[in-house]
Amino acid sequence: MRNLTIFLAILFSSVLSCFAQDKLAGYWDKGNDFYNKKIYDSAAYYFEQIASLKPQKAEVYYNLGNTYYRLNKIGPAVLNYERALKIDPDHKAAKDNLMLTQNRISNNIQTSGEIFFLKWWNSITRPNKSTTWAITALVIFTLIIVVMLLRKFNTQFGPSIPVQTIFILGVLWIWFITIAIIAANKMIQKTGAVVMQNETPLMNNELKGKPITQIPEGTTITILSDKDTWVEVRIPDGRVGMIQQNLIEKI
Repeated sequence: MRNLTIFLAILFSSVLSCFAQDKLAGYWDKGNDFYNKKIYDSAAYYFEQIASLKPQKAEVYYNLGNTYYRLNKIGPAVLNYERALKIDPDHKAAKDNLMLTQNRISNNIQTSGEIFFLKWWNSITRPNKSTTWAITALVIFTLIIVVMLLRKFNTQFGPSIPVQTIFILGVLWIWFITIAIIAANKMIQKTGAVVMQNETPLMNNELKGKPITQIPEGTTITILSDKDTWVEVRIPDGRVGMIQQNLIEKI
C-alpha cells in the first residue's frame, strides 16, 4: 500500500510538471504571436507570466525587454535587458538593445571610467563563470591528490616531482575556488537595480535638505546597503546617496 502511494505521488507530480511545461510553452507561443502582431500589451502579459517563475533563460527577459521598448517603457525595458545579461553576459542582442534603450533616457547620467583592475576583476567573476572556475578547481584538486600519491607510492616517478609542485597547485586551487564562490554569490545576490520612476531624488545619507540630484527612469544603479524603506546606492557617475526602495527594481 505504501509503495502504491509513493508511485501515485510521483505520477501525480510528473503530470503536474508536464502540465506546467505545456502551459508555459503556450504562454511563450502566445507572447511571440502577440508581439509579431504588434499587440505589445498582450505580449508583455504572457512574457511576464513566464518571468514570474524566475526562469534562468536569458531569452525570456530579452523578449520582455523588446516588448517594453516597443511600449516606450524605458525602466522595464532596461530592467529586463539587464536581467538577460545577468544570466548570459555574452548575449549580444541584449547588449545592443540595452545600449539603444539607454540612449533614449533623457538627462542620462554618464558612467565614470572604470579602472583596469576593477574591469578585469568584474570580468573574471561574472556569475556565468562560476561553473567554469568550480570545474577548474576540481581538476586542480584531483591533480594534487595524484601528485601526492605518486610521491608516496611510485618509486620511479615520485622523487622526480618536486614538493613545490604541490604547493603551487594548492595556491591555484585556493585561487580558483575563491573566484568560483565569488562568481556564484554574484548570481544569488542582487546588488544591481534599475530606477523605475523619472526624476527620482537621490538624497544624502542623513535624508535632509535638497536632493543631491534627480535620477532619470531606466538608470542602472548599484545597491550598497538596505535601510528600512531606503537603500544606499551608487549611481553611474560614482556619487552615493539614498533612494526610496519602492522606486527601484532589483535586477
